[in-house]
Amino acid sequence: MNLRGLPPIFCVVLLAACGTTQRGGYYQNDGPPDRAPSDVASTADAVPKVEPFLARANRPYVALGRSYTPLTTDVAFRERGAASWYGKQFHGNRTASGDIYDMFAMTAAHPTLPLPSYVRVTSVQTRQSVIVRVNDRGPFKADRVIDLSYAAASRLGFVAAGIGQVEIERITHSQIAAGDWRGAEQP
Repeated sequence: MNLRGLPPIFCVVLLAACGTTQRGGYYQNDGPPDRAPSDVASTADAVPKVEPFLARANRPYVALGRSYTPLTTDVAFRERGAASWYGKQFHGNRTASGDIYDMFAMTAAHPTLPLPSYVRVTSVQTRQSVIVRVNDRGPFKADRVIDLSYAAASRLGFVAAGIGQVEIERITHSQIAAGDWRGAEQP
């Protein structure tokens, strides 16, 4: 295709559209499953339980040239920002905690939360909440705070958009032991 003589912005849009068409508009070869369960948006929350942190999964590390130091104590943690989701490219692969990633389970990846841990993720737009088990590392894009499973993103309503604004709140071991996490259900 000869792009000479076309306005530069048109060329950029055209080339971006070509890349999107080839890969379905998702990061690398990721995307939704070929067949999603019809009830994926009804997937139950993860049920928090006290689990020991995995020493091997909570060491400082470098990803994409950036250094990360995971939390290694049972402390409260809150964060607000953009959430994305990851799907079929990683489905069936091992997570940083050693689990097999299941895009239809209520799980997530976070760069520094202890592995494993549990968080309540609330959509800023809809106030819908889910509880996920953090068992992987990521996302490694500066503008993202958490990567959710396909099921969690479905429950929060942003699978089609690919990204949504969320608030995350870690559920501590003491909250789990006391059952306090149950009382903080959606408003």
